[in-house]
Amino acid sequence: MLQTSAGGRSGTFIAITLGVMIVLGISTTARSQQVVAFVNGAPITTLDVEHRAKFMQLSTKKVPARKEVVDSLINEILELNEAKRFGIEIPEAEVDKAFAAAGRRMGADAQRLTQALTAAGASADTFKRHLRAQLAWSTLVRGRYKASLEIRAKDVEAQLELHKSDKKEDVGYEYIMSPVVFIVPRGSPDAAYEARKRDADTLRARFQSCSEGIPFARALREVAVRDQVSKFSADLPQQLRDILDGTAVGHLTPPETTAEGVQMFAVCDKKETKSDTPEMREIRDQIFQQKFGAQAKRYLDNLRRGALIEYKMTEDNK
Repeated sequence: MLQTSAGGRSGTFIAITLGVMIVLGISTTARSQQVVAFVNGAPITTLDVEHRAKFMQLSTKKVPARKEVVDSLINEILELNEAKRFGIEIPEAEVDKAFAAAGRRMGADAQRLTQALTAAGASADTFKRHLRAQLAWSTLVRGRYKASLEIRAKDVEAQLELHKSDKKEDVGYEYIMSPVVFIVPRGSPDAAYEARKRDADTLRARFQSCSEGIPFARALREVAVRDQVSKFSADLPQQLRDILDGTAVGHLTPPETTAEGVQMFAVCDKKETKSDTPEMREIRDQIFQQKFGAQAKRYLDNLRRGALIEYKMTEDNK
């Protein structure tokens, strides 16, 4: 009769358990790499679809249809390949910059955005691929169809007349400003920022003109006066326009905390302009987006008609 020791039984159990875990691991990996479709020979895997679906759900707060998810991945492959055909490839640094900017708009840095995407079942890679395709496709369409995307002044004027409203501004301004920064070292406690803010308020109270106030500010300890800049009201958000409009020429805007410290703007001149008002810029942007969207759709539709798209049967598709 064959005798089996306790140690032998334990070893056999461990071996079987490890074997099952390995098989399950291989099965999960194989499923994640299962091909859903080929686009001109480029594969789209189940993992690609899962990550993109979670990303789209996170973006829209809605569960997307599987076809919508697969179509978005197909479109990106076609857009990236077409852009590459014309020599357009977006550098990694530019993608990272767009990724970080998206994070800032959501109140998070790149690391926290990556963590949020991962926690939601998506990934930073799927978002970066989406950004890369957007940047490449926008550059391509703008470059190839530049002439047809130009906005005529009479089209803007016609829309202005059509949507004429007393609530809208009929003039814009060109602001000539000098940034004044009370420097605070990175990592300083809140008390340091509060102290510098009090210093900024003191300067603001005595600042009566750029000709005298700027030299005085430059002489202050740990204060930097940046090069003068020119900004049109059409290029600025409404909140900043309101602040600048409420600041008299020769005076400083209220202090605000930035990465460098506490910053104000010396408003050195304010020139009225009717050639580029915020309302005109808004209408111009709307017309451009309509033209761009229509042209981009026609272009992509043509690419899809000419592409070899092969759908594969998976368990999810059955």
